[in-house]
Amino acid sequence: MKNDKRNIFENSAELIGGLQIFVSIFLIGAAISAIYFLKPNNFTLVIAIVILLLATVIGIKLASKIYRSKEGAIHFIYKTDSNPEIDKFLNKEKDDHR
Repeated sequence: MKNDKRNIFENSAELIGGLQIFVSIFLIGAAISAIYFLKPNNFTLVIAIVILLLATVIGIKLASKIYRSKEGAIHFIYKTDSNPEIDKFLNKEKDDHR
């Protein structure tokens, strides 16, 4: 960002980006903790709860770290979603005027 002061739109976009980062980590933990349903007993329940709590803590820490970083959460999401090969293809298509 150009300056450290963000307006309300940028803050809300960053908050939504941070929430997306948290939810993605949480859902991965929830999918892994679904091992409880394969063989439900006390041991797998404890392991599932531990995995879910660990995913929650990791998701909160990662989301807050990226949210408070210099670039922010939206830049992080954009950077991970961008693909140079697709961008080149789309730009080539735009420049191709037949």
